[in-house]
Amino acid sequence: WYHDNLTRHAAEALLLSNGQDGSYLLRKSNEREDLYSLSVRGKDSVKHFHVEYTGTSLKFGFNEFSCLKELVMHFANQPLIGSETGTLIVLKHPYPCQVEEPSIYESVRVHTAMQTGRTESDLVPNAPSLGTKEGYLIKQGKIVKNWKTRWFTLHRNELKYFKDQTATEPIRALDLTECSAVQFDYSQERVNCFCLVFPLRTYYLCAKTGIEADEWIKILRWKLSQIRKQLEERNATLSS
Repeated sequence: WYHDNLTRHAAEALLLSNGQDGSYLLRKSNEREDLYSLSVRGKDSVKHFHVEYTGTSLKFGFNEFSCLKELVMHFANQPLIGSETGTLIVLKHPYPCQVEEPSIYESVRVHTAMQTGRTESDLVPNAPSLGTKEGYLIKQGKIVKNWKTRWFTLHRNELKYFKDQTATEPIRALDLTECSAVQFDYSQERVNCFCLVFPLRTYYLCAKTGIEADEWIKILRWKLSQIRKQLEERNATLSS
């Protein structure tokens, strides 16, 4: 659950979109080279706690650890931290980073078991699919500009929408590798709208709340950034 170059914004997007109460990960801090951040999801927000690297050890609150593995072991067996409000936050679900596809958080194996006495060598074979999202959104029609509620699913590089949650066949599957931008849209009379820009069409979608719209935008933008990164790496390899 150590994510080397994950930003604060991306950590919040991942934990809010795919995590649950008690999901957590460790990442490099955006503030200083000698700091790490432990990002933890509460019920509806993400808290960030500093972990300081002294050059010989890692300091977290009153605790000091000789290495990252020792820190991992500590939270596997004592998954509690205090927040600024004085309440205890339980670290229940490590958010894994080991993936089969380097650019997308999909098939994973969890390297830390959250049961007392278990060690990081006790692998959990089946982890939930990550980098995914689903839910109802209101979509504007292409020809007739009316609005209809559709069930959307995001998986890998595809955004599919269905007539409703019970439908088995999608109305359409949008290939995100062809999408150039995702952004809030204020041109519509409705609120909480955003759009996906494709070469031949711009899709206008609305969520029930601003928070929900923001979650969709965050994870879709993260997907696009990973697609671009993969493309840049592939081009660099070909050119070399």
